[in-house]
Amino acid sequence: MSALEGPLAWRLLTPEAVRERSTELYAAALDGRLPGWRVHPEALPACAELVAAEIRSRYPTLEVPFHARWRHFAVGGVDRWAALRALAEFPSPAAEARSAFDLAIISVLLDAGAGAAWRYTETGTGQVLARSEGLAVASLAMFAAGLFAEDGVSPRADAARLARITEAELALGFQVNEANPLIGLEGRAALLRRLGEVALAAPEVFARADSARPGGLFDLLAAGGEVPARAILIALLRHLGPIWPGREWLEGVPLGDCWRHPGIHRADETAGLIPFHKLSQWLAYSLVEPLAAAGHAVVGLDALTGLAEYRNGGLFLDAGVISPEDPEANMRDHQPGDLLIVGWRALTVALLDAIAPLVRERLGLRDFPLARVLEGGTWWAGRKLAAGKREDGGPPLKVISDGTLF
Repeated sequence: MSALEGPLAWRLLTPEAVRERSTELYAAALDGRLPGWRVHPEALPACAELVAAEIRSRYPTLEVPFHARWRHFAVGGVDRWAALRALAEFPSPAAEARSAFDLAIISVLLDAGAGAAWRYTETGTGQVLARSEGLAVASLAMFAAGLFAEDGVSPRADAARLARITEAELALGFQVNEANPLIGLEGRAALLRRLGEVALAAPEVFARADSARPGGLFDLLAAGGEVPARAILIALLRHLGPIWPGREWLEGVPLGDCWRHPGIHRADETAGLIPFHKLSQWLAYSLVEPLAAAGHAVVGLDALTGLAEYRNGGLFLDAGVISPEDPEANMRDHQPGDLLIVGWRALTVALLDAIAPLVRERLGLRDFPLARVLEGGTWWAGRKLAAGKREDGGPPLKVISDGTLF
């Protein structure tokens, strides 16, 4: 069933809605009609040069992998997922894919902003990691140790176990203490509990070939041959939608990472609503490789959008492509639903589409999907600019996080 055939709310649970409505606010900004923001398109070519240079620096052969959680699991030159696969000796490609789905889903849901103070010290390598990489390695270590498994030892995530996960258990796994605080810890634990509850309540989705687990989504997506990338995202949004806390609902359907902005005009109940689905799209990108490894090609990857998060958004702000009308906006804390932040995220999505062809042109490549532009350049260029402009390397605008958004 397509978005047009189902509930009106389903129209917002698509990558097309993210792209269309973000572009709408971008067009308003170009006309000087987006409250709080100014756009400086003349700065975009120089920003594209910066991104292309970052890609060449990180990947001299221009063989850039897709933007996905798997990159973080290999930080420091250690392929931790390969090591886990070797130890686990999965009985079939499908069994391995379910475990990979379990890990990716758990890890991405835990991948909201960690804060500048938190660090994770990896046992064995001694690597001290922060932010997304630290969260990834910590979540993989918990997964490998069986924290999310009903039997307490297997590398899998069982819905019944997730439904009982506690803040204290995550705190131990993330090495959290008074001297090493992690933002939004209870929010993360609550998100995993809701994930377990949702999976238990829908065995037809999550328990097709095994007991209920997030990885059961593999069997749903792999039921045919090729898998359209947009189908991955839509499945995630429809089946995992209820896990998101305190957000917008329409016609009884949870809309997830969807916010209100008066610049979105429609003649129906979706007026004023703009979705971003940041974590869900990050997860959709991260499920491409497990599907491919199990023999299911993913097609139409560019149907997904760029990610409306603070590294990509920070790139455009720090590079002078956009600027807040209020020069002191960086001095205040902002809520995720503030018009300034919603506008910033919309501009981020639209500008990632705008910069991608400029980056391809500078690299001399036609076939270079947005997923590679994100991984090779925009995310890392955003981080590099942040490190040069702010002592803590944090985002240019401070957004109050509950551990489930950025």
